[in-house]
Amino acid sequence: MELFAETKLVGDGYAGGFSCGMTMHGNQTMERFALKEGTETLEEGTGVYETPEGLRLTVKKTKDGDALRVQTSVENNTGAEVTLELLTSFALRRVGVKKIHRLQSFWSAEGKLRTETIEDLHLEPSWNRCGLRCEKFGNAGSMPVRKYFPFVALEDGEGKFVAVQLYHASTWQMELICKEDDTLTVLGGLGDRDFGQWMKKLAPGERFTAPDAVIAQGDSLLDVCDKLVKAQHPMISPVDDNMDILFNEYCTTWGNPSFDNLKKICDKLADKGIKFLVIDSGWYGSDAWWECVGDWEVNQKRFPGGMKPIADYIRSRGMIPGLWYEMEAVASGSKHYNDAAHLVKKDGVPLTVGGRRFWDMEDPWVVDYLSEKVIKLLKDAGYGYLKVDYNDTLGMGCDGAESMGEALRRKVVASQKFFEKIRKEIPGIVIENCSSGGHRLEPSMMQLCSQASFSDAHEIKSIPLIAANVQRVIRPEQSQIWAVLRAKDSKERIEYSLIATLFGRMCLSGDIYDLSEEQWDLVQKGMEFYVKASDIIKNGKTILHIYQESGYNSPKGQQLSVREWKGKRLAIMHRFENSKALLPEFPEGSKIIAEYGSGDGDFTAKAWLYEV
Repeated sequence: MELFAETKLVGDGYAGGFSCGMTMHGNQTMERFALKEGTETLEEGTGVYETPEGLRLTVKKTKDGDALRVQTSVENNTGAEVTLELLTSFALRRVGVKKIHRLQSFWSAEGKLRTETIEDLHLEPSWNRCGLRCEKFGNAGSMPVRKYFPFVALEDGEGKFVAVQLYHASTWQMELICKEDDTLTVLGGLGDRDFGQWMKKLAPGERFTAPDAVIAQGDSLLDVCDKLVKAQHPMISPVDDNMDILFNEYCTTWGNPSFDNLKKICDKLADKGIKFLVIDSGWYGSDAWWECVGDWEVNQKRFPGGMKPIADYIRSRGMIPGLWYEMEAVASGSKHYNDAAHLVKKDGVPLTVGGRRFWDMEDPWVVDYLSEKVIKLLKDAGYGYLKVDYNDTLGMGCDGAESMGEALRRKVVASQKFFEKIRKEIPGIVIENCSSGGHRLEPSMMQLCSQASFSDAHEIKSIPLIAANVQRVIRPEQSQIWAVLRAKDSKERIEYSLIATLFGRMCLSGDIYDLSEEQWDLVQKGMEFYVKASDIIKNGKTILHIYQESGYNSPKGQQLSVREWKGKRLAIMHRFENSKALLPEFPEGSKIIAEYGSGDGDFTAKAWLYEV
């Protein structure tokens, strides 16, 4: 297996084999490159390629834990301007592959494992090795986790795996290419001109760097996923480094928060081990708050005197207050909705998606405006937690650069810089990455935040499936999983919901002031179990995951996951329709430290914490 990268200049020819329009792999630009220094092995080092005209392609490989981080750049030393229409973050050649593993994702249905063979994807070489076979997939837009996560894992049929994760929050692509033999060439990075409307001009002496890619090799899918996840380096706030429990009031007030009902929630939650209380959407504008996104004027009817009094009250009850924003968007009822000068445009007019428009985050006026409306309000009112939502996508691209794809990339990078500005101006703030749940669960966004909404699947039965699947690609300590508690919930339902949060960070919501003492006792015991298991959740490695995927809407069978750290294990079992008990193996001499739940029928759950 060899590691390199590919690029292409506008004007150079494309490869044959019936591939034009399907892939830019093997183009005339690549034919002119020669390796000048370094090697193409999957080892630390730098490979440098040059063309006779002076175009330089550099592939820097750096060890990152048990993975390899790859940074690819192009430098124009030709003496004339050139235009790129392809630049990969990585390319792997001669990869032996029998199975391809991808993670699919739609709203409230994140992370579903899709496993296919070369034959399933129709990538077998032809009878005379003529013609290129290609599977190209990815995402176009500013919701990078839509349809697929930017991830692929390849299995050789002999117990060896290689997996790749891209660090890119806008249009990305991956390609699996079979041309002449039974191995594949695997490429990925920015969406190219064909897939993502991307071209980039480089002046003489200018350099452009592709998004990072991280590659891991191992003996199982669990192994390579663990190595990729542990190569992520999120900027987790020191205020949020202890796996603390939070409460979000959205599934309690359903978008109707007020000083009075939040005071009631605070009084119920005081002294129950909750660290953060997050006020979700509805604190601003009119009662039709979904139309007021962009103005960020406090709803004085709900919060007389602004947002500081309720923040002060939350702190007085021993919790850190949090506040929801969708700061990059402008909704149809906003006074800025027709302020075209400061909005993202496509074809010269504001880009409109489902009644939303988008701030141009490259515009200094917008940065100043949001600094006043977001950063200043949070600081002045004393909020220590910010939930950033993002509820639609810019799509294929926009105006503002030499190509729509490059303009899109720049707008998203500008958004990420605003996240950095928030962190700089409010030291210690806890930032939650949300995009209608999980549409931004990729590493370059995750490294800017402490936590992330794993999904908008707040109460459905498939929560433990989604939560376990998402654990393959983000750090569990960042994966905020909701347990929505209802007064009508049975003992089994409460346990089922709380045990699902053991795949990440526990977040509570729901009818907390209507729960009986018996129900609260169950919740309290679930929280105590979570605290005991939190070190394993945060630091451990998943060593067993059993579930044969069917659908998320009507899960059947049973799921068992086991995570290990420093001689302790956490086992999590959920039973679905037509299920049977799926118990962990307890090695001889094991000692059970704690148990929670029953797991004695359909839609029940049980968790074990034990020493081995």
